[in-house]
Amino acid sequence: MIKPSVLLFALLISAPAWYRLLFDQLDLVQVLIRFLIAVPIAAVLLAGVRFIFAGYRKTDEEPVNLVTPEPYDNTEPGKSP
Repeated sequence: MIKPSVLLFALLISAPAWYRLLFDQLDLVQVLIRFLIAVPIAAVLLAGVRFIFAGYRKTDEEPVNLVTPEPYDNTEPGKSP
């Protein structure tokens, strides 16, 4: 399934073609072809951004590193200080 963010980004990429459609400089078929070409390009670019930022995401599944305090014994057994 295509995410809405991909479609919005593809619409943004193909915005100049949609603008030229308003002034009858391009046909609707050409604009739709440019939009369809922009969809996989937008999907790849956004997947790259998601991959880069995935390492910075915090999850609740990370184990908490609990350290139990223990007394420090500086003397070796059998020797007096």
